[in-house]
Amino acid sequence: MKLVGYARVSTVEQNLDLQIVALQAAGCSAIFTDQGLSGADFHRPGLRKALRQLSDDDMLVVWRLDRLGRSLVNLIQTVNMLSKRGCEFRSLTENIDTSSSGGRLLFHVMGAMAEFERSIISERTKAGMEAARARGSRIGRRPSMTQEQTDVARCAIEMDLKPISEVAAKYGVHPKTLARLLRDPARPKHQRSTSFPRR
Repeated sequence: MKLVGYARVSTVEQNLDLQIVALQAAGCSAIFTDQGLSGADFHRPGLRKALRQLSDDDMLVVWRLDRLGRSLVNLIQTVNMLSKRGCEFRSLTENIDTSSSGGRLLFHVMGAMAEFERSIISERTKAGMEAARARGSRIGRRPSMTQEQTDVARCAIEMDLKPISEVAAKYGVHPKTLARLLRDPARPKHQRSTSFPRR
């Protein structure tokens, strides 16, 4: 089994020496680093190089879990990806080693926590949207045109027989966008039209 070490610090002023010494003591034959890069970004050049060095039965070693990344969800995804490639993972500080039964159990618990975290965020988001709807707030992007602008545009097209492309250009929207707004099923039927002059 080949041990590949990975070390990271968030700022260029921080020193990698402590991590590198610990990884060398753990027996890492190659060590890759990222300096001045956030743990939120999992597309780091040093990390990519470390992952490319791994082959079947090899192990990725970090000094501490947050050196690999700060998102629990992304951590789980990365370690699961390693597992699918036949590789193991070890964090020295937390004493997590997926090559052991205890280490695999601990990581499965962490995976369950990540899934629970995702569920809680999703439920809070849905509850917030429902509360906003109950207050009459609009969910989603702001409309391209106000109700008043849409009504004026409708009159220009249906009463003055102006081309929809000309009216759309006046409001800075695409003709298809304007046509969609005029056909909006949320509007009362007497306010909607099914065809527009295309001159």
